[in-house]
Amino acid sequence: MPFKSLEELRAACLDLPAGSDAAANAVARRQDTLTKPQGSLGRLETIAAWLARWQGRDMPKLDRVKVFVFAGNHGVTAQGVSAYPSEVTVQMVANFAGGGAAINQLARMAGAELDVIPLDLDHPTGDFTQVPAMDDKAFLAAVSTGYDAVTKDLDLICFGEMGIGNTTPAAAISAALFGGGAEKWTGRGTGVDDAGLKRKVVAIEAGLKRHAAALADPLGIAAALGGRELAAILGATLAARHLGIPVLLDGFVCTAAAAPLAKLHPTGLAHTVSAHVSAESGHRGLLEALGLPPLLDLGMRLGEGSGACLAVNIVRSALECHARMASFAEAGVSEK
Repeated sequence: MPFKSLEELRAACLDLPAGSDAAANAVARRQDTLTKPQGSLGRLETIAAWLARWQGRDMPKLDRVKVFVFAGNHGVTAQGVSAYPSEVTVQMVANFAGGGAAINQLARMAGAELDVIPLDLDHPTGDFTQVPAMDDKAFLAAVSTGYDAVTKDLDLICFGEMGIGNTTPAAAISAALFGGGAEKWTGRGTGVDDAGLKRKVVAIEAGLKRHAAALADPLGIAAALGGRELAAILGATLAARHLGIPVLLDGFVCTAAAAPLAKLHPTGLAHTVSAHVSAESGHRGLLEALGLPPLLDLGMRLGEGSGACLAVNIVRSALECHARMASFAEAGVSEK
């Protein structure tokens, strides 16, 4: 386990490589020579530079793209915050293994490997309205699982999650990190009715009140209000930064899971791009708070890494244009 204490984890979150200015600048210079008006490909140009910066290569590559889906169960579901029972988490993990979920199809179309990692599904986290979701040991174990899952041979990573009830901890973490109260961040998740939405708000308010003493520390927030799959995403996002691997974040839950890193370090999420803005009501505000403009807005709210997988195709297109377009000199095209 790479992190044996919160102090070790905190130190790792504060010791982040900055990426390669030289590689990003080389991409920008090449973009200005290609057969197009400068800047006319918009974010496709900046995506190519982003890849270069975090891979540390003048010419990025996307030979190995991987989707990690972390799965966990949540004690707060006892408060009636989900339209589905907790056993659906285990059932969906089996569906992933059988190739029957949306993420299986989207990963295949994106040319990405899929790795589904369940985290102690038989033992839900604590109900955070009553107790911390995780004590330090459980939190560090989940963070370490995510950290250890990432290997340096990857070129791009997508993160996804599966966990019935996990939009409730995501909203709680968002409220604790950025303020504004529970109602601002709480949406319908799996499709709860008005009564279920009210139960979510009440549960989050109770959690914020019960764990008020932990709210000054982003890691304390993640442990007290989060979940194992969220903690694993935090660990994996940190590992990607240490290993020089750019990251596509999926929806509300993934973004909330990674958000403590942005609170701990001013450029903590600079190696990430938001793949999409989901239909979950708190996601747009969270992306704005983090300064992460999304690539896509398709009204999705599935999770599983589905939006991130779709964005892989955009990233591949950005790299193809960057790598294969002719320059004005090569094509014999007059510049302005």
